[in-house]
Amino acid sequence: MSAEGRHRPTRAEVSAPAIGRNVSALRAVVGSASLCAVVKGDGYGHGGPRVAEAALAAGAGSLAVAVVDEGVELRDAGVTAPILLLSEAVPDAVADALGSGLTLTVGSLEGARDVVRAAEAIGGRHSVHVKVDTGMHRMGVAPNAVDEVIDVLTQSTAIDLEGLFTHFSVAEGSGSEDRAFTRGQIARFDEVVASLVERQRRPRVLHLSNSAGALGYPEARRSMVRVGLSLYGYLPSSWLGAALEEKGVRLEPALTIRSRVVALRRVAAGERPSYGRRRALEREATVATVPIGYADGYPRKLFEGGAEVLIREKRYPLAGAVTMDQLLVDVGDDEVALGDDVVLLGRQGSETITADDWAGWAETISWEVLARIGARVPRVTVG
Repeated sequence: MSAEGRHRPTRAEVSAPAIGRNVSALRAVVGSASLCAVVKGDGYGHGGPRVAEAALAAGAGSLAVAVVDEGVELRDAGVTAPILLLSEAVPDAVADALGSGLTLTVGSLEGARDVVRAAEAIGGRHSVHVKVDTGMHRMGVAPNAVDEVIDVLTQSTAIDLEGLFTHFSVAEGSGSEDRAFTRGQIARFDEVVASLVERQRRPRVLHLSNSAGALGYPEARRSMVRVGLSLYGYLPSSWLGAALEEKGVRLEPALTIRSRVVALRRVAAGERPSYGRRRALEREATVATVPIGYADGYPRKLFEGGAEVLIREKRYPLAGAVTMDQLLVDVGDDEVALGDDVVLLGRQGSETITADDWAGWAETISWEVLARIGARVPRVTVG
């Protein structure tokens, strides 16, 4: 963390109770399926270890990360729960991953052989999941090649073939084409499972569902579901909220980003604050400076998209282009003072700004909004 990150007033507050309540809400929906909390990308910008602790305390059965270093960080933080590496590790990293007790994903024949060699060299018995490519076409074993991969793994006494999974590419889509494609992915996965059952090679744990699959496709919940975005209090798509409503539960955003007013100046009508002189003030107004910018993950596109911030429980627009370290807010003629609390994401009084709002203003997705919160914004656990 940089010195600026420690000493300026900008910070990200992570609500451990909100994470816990989200886990409880999701468990109410998915029933007997085990809940795997996805904490990759530094816990979607919330802080991987703190999210892991809160999720496990609330009843998550395991964790998932994207890269080996994320899993090692969790182990170094004292996490002992199972940690699934969602991507196939590069050969040079396999031994370190196994040494840290990570559950590896195998997505290719070469990957299976690499894992077997490393596991046998280390000794002991190591859990592995095989990923099947049912239509995402990013990573995974083609359905017609699964048998060969499974045979390589099961022939080694160093391997515990624990799981088989796939990943949905459009499960959040509400249109008929997206829903048909998702059901096709489920059918292709089931064909692979049926073949393995016939060969007495079926792994104990089956999982298909991300957050969207867990909420929108009950038939895809199986042994386990992998919840990412919903763990942090957001729906992948609004229609998926019906599953929560049926259980009388809801999700709660866990992240608040706040700062303070550090400068005020009265600016004449027609002046154009900030870089590029992008927009003229329509009337004389007070402009407040807030120490957060695009280096902290506050996108420049928010200005053009009409972003607002909260000061004294009221919404105010930006007064000019977002800069690397600061932004300017048009507070008009209202009474605003140095040191006033500024909420950029989260609730202040009865007003709320969400990651979905940011995504709409910046023409992106809420996943990216959360994951791009910069490292120099210190995370503070609250509640």
